Amino acid sequence: MSIDPKTIAVYDARADDYTAMVSDTGKDTALSAFIAALPDGAHVLDLGCGPGNAAAIMARAGHVVTATDASSEMVRLAGAHPGVTAHVATFDDIAGDALYDGIWANFSLLHAPRADMPRHLAALAHALKPDGRFHIGLKTGTGARRDSIGRLYTYYTEDEIYALLRAAGLTPISSRTGADAGLDGTTAHWITIAAHG
Repeated sequence: MSIDPKTIAVYDARADDYTAMVSDTGKDTALSAFIAALPDGAHVLDLGCGPGNAAAIMARAGHVVTATDASSEMVRLAGAHPGVTAHVATFDDIAGDALYDGIWANFSLLHAPRADMPRHLAALAHALKPDGRFHIGLKTGTGARRDSIGRLYTYYTEDEIYALLRAAGLTPISSRTGADAGLDGTTAHWITIAAHG
């Protein structure tokens, strides 16, 4: 399994707290841009969907949303949103060719081991339709470590993630950087990148 079991257990136990923390998902300009770039009635994969806030917004915009998460509690919350089909899956379960018009991987793949990232991105690139839209959010930095509540993170430099995306056959279009406090209360720097297949 490419997600650490202790990390999954934290999300299962703190699902309500995490839901409250991401309650302002609708203000995310990266999500608005992602939705705007999709064709009408697009099929979208929300990879590591958490409580399904982004998936719900995409469904309300008229898209068909498949939401996956390794946390069964997060999947329960995500599946309660109208128009969202949610199921438990890990990054290792990514499969298929040209299935999705868009893939939203917002701060989920940062929980995968560094050694697994190239194959996960390659699988996602294959699952994306030609010229489909891809979004990824990661915390920036170096190394891998647990936060104060036990979640395991892998950190990437900007150059590193750009190189990984290109190696997987994805073409970066734009990026945003910032810093926010996470569920553990610690402020961390991040990057989101929009790309296409």
